[in-house]
Amino acid sequence: MNRLTFLAAAAATVTAVTGGIAAAPAIFAQEAPQMPGIQDASRVTAGTYALDAGHTLVKWNVSHFGFNDYFGLFGNITGTITMDPANIEAATFEIMIPVAEVTVASDGLKNHLLRGGKDGAEPDFFGPEPGMAKFTSTSVTKTGATSANVLGDLTLNGKTGPVMMAVDFVGAGANPMNKKETVGFHARAMMDRTQWGINYGVPMVSKDVELTISAAFEKQ
Repeated sequence: MNRLTFLAAAAATVTAVTGGIAAAPAIFAQEAPQMPGIQDASRVTAGTYALDAGHTLVKWNVSHFGFNDYFGLFGNITGTITMDPANIEAATFEIMIPVAEVTVASDGLKNHLLRGGKDGAEPDFFGPEPGMAKFTSTSVTKTGATSANVLGDLTLNGKTGPVMMAVDFVGAGANPMNKKETVGFHARAMMDRTQWGINYGVPMVSKDVELTISAAFEKQ
């Protein structure tokens, strides 16, 4: 059998098995599923939304000795946002973060973060009973079609000070699992931890802490 005859026979075999070239597209004809959340403000309805604690995280990171950044996470966060997309600058936030549930890769570091001070001194970081950190918004300023600056008061370690978050609207829609109207945001903030009495290691461990927030809220 010469080469041309072999190729023709092979093509005939493939056609017989698959039912012809025209049948192949049917395998790939299924439409890609639509993403439930879309960056479309018209999907957002006015009202009060509660944080989805299972899918909301706050990441913090600090410079460690100038060599690299070390980061950890806060989860199980609760809180609410009350908003009207027609007047986003009137929105209000209240967020509660259980500090004792901080997550880091090192057990030794977590123990240090939650360790009491020696001989009655103040703890190096949060101490064994840090309670809740609380952020309450004081103003919202729209900075773009899908962005805003949120200024608020952060209470931590018994001290309260201002923090500004740059917030971006990510998407809105119905959660396919529980059917609740959901809206999501990403935000970034910087804080000087010494303003909340967390002075340990400065300046070898930076006093400036970068916060990255990924938050989902469900309509109540």
